[in-house]
Formats: sequence, structure tokens, C-alpha cells
Amino acid sequence: MSTDTPSPEDVTPEAEATEEVAPVEETPTPEEELQAATPEAPADEPVAASEPAAEAVTEEASAGNDEAASDLPELTLGDGAPAEAEEVAAPLIVRGKIDRFGVAMGTGRRKTSVARVRIKDGNGEFIVNGKPFEEFFCVERDRKMVQEALTMTEMRDKVDVWVRVNGGGTTGQTGAVILGVARALQVKDPSLHHVLASGGYLTRDDRMVERKKYGRRKARRGFQFSKR
Repeated sequence: MSTDTPSPEDVTPEAEATEEVAPVEETPTPEEELQAATPEAPADEPVAASEPAAEAVTEEASAGNDEAASDLPELTLGDGAPAEAEEVAAPLIVRGKIDRFGVAMGTGRRKTSVARVRIKDGNGEFIVNGKPFEEFFCVERDRKMVQEALTMTEMRDKVDVWVRVNGGGTTGQTGAVILGVARALQVKDPSLHHVLASGGYLTRDDRMVERKKYGRRKARRGFQFSKR
């Protein structure tokens, strides 16, 4: 009895190849496709495309930090204060003038007295209302006070002083002459300003006699009361 099953000897290589099961192809995932499409850079060489982007990001960050820092107020302590914070020196005020002959003129006032002073280069002559100041000011204290500004600035024997004063009494006229002499010296030589100001000769004494009030004998003195 015969069978159709071929013997092992009768099987050819082509038949064996046809009978082998074909391998099943695996479908790649999207991530694998993306990696396959992107060319790999050598490990030794840095990625050139990423350098400009990194530099741009760094520049933008530094620019943003600079803008933020400029918006903030500048804080300084001690000697490191900016120049704008330094105090501005007050302008020098000169109350006087020099005429076309080079004579320095200054006006002084005290109470109701007014003194007009003229100073020019000379040998120390001091005239008040046409008289030597020793004759016009009879009190030694007044003569000393009138010459203090000239003595402090070392101009007593270098200039001639001419004064015309009127109004008030002896005390008021003395104060007016002192202020007038100091102002004339200041306009003649501005470098003497600090010496005169430190001595108080450029400051006017604004004290005045208090006015009399109604119903009183003087400014505050009342009438004497009598019981009988």
C-alpha cells in the first residue's frame, strides 16, 4: 500500500525555503522614527547650532537685568554719595557797588540811623560827617567797635574811609557805621567775605524800639496807681 507523503530525501532546498514562515515585521514607533530622521552629531564635536541660541538667551537675560537695575534707585551711604546729592553752595550776596573812580560804597542801618560809607585806597584816614572819627564818637567803646572790621581784615592803614551818617542816636549811628564799613570792604575785596561774616559784621541788627501802646505810659509801662 503506497502513501503520498514524500520522504526526507525527496525534499529539495527550494521546498524547505518555501515552507519556512516569513518573519513578522515590527512597526516602528513615532519616537524611533524621529530619532532615525535626526542625524547624530559626533560625541567629540559640540553642537554648533545650539551656540548662537544660547548666546542670544544670555544676552537677553543680561539686558533684562540691566534694565531692571537701572529702574531701581541708587542707594549710597557715607562718602559714596553721588555728586547730585552734594549740597550746593549758596550764592555770594554783595550789598554794595564800586563807582567809576574805583571807590567802594556801602550802606549801613541800625534802628533809625543810616550811614553811607565810601572806601578807597589810602593811608588810614577816617572821616565821619566832616570830622575825624575820634571827635565824632566820644565814647571809647564806640570808636573801638567802628574800627573792628578794618582791624580784623588788616585794612586799617591801607584805605581811607569817608562816612555820612544821620538819624537816631549814638548807639544807632555806631551800629550803622559798622555795617556800612563791612559792606564796603566786602565789595572792594570779595575774598574778605568769610572773615567779615564769621565776625558777624555783615549781619544787620534788626532790633528796634517797641512802639508805645494806648493806655500805657510807654510800650509796656503802665500808669502809676494811687490809692489816695
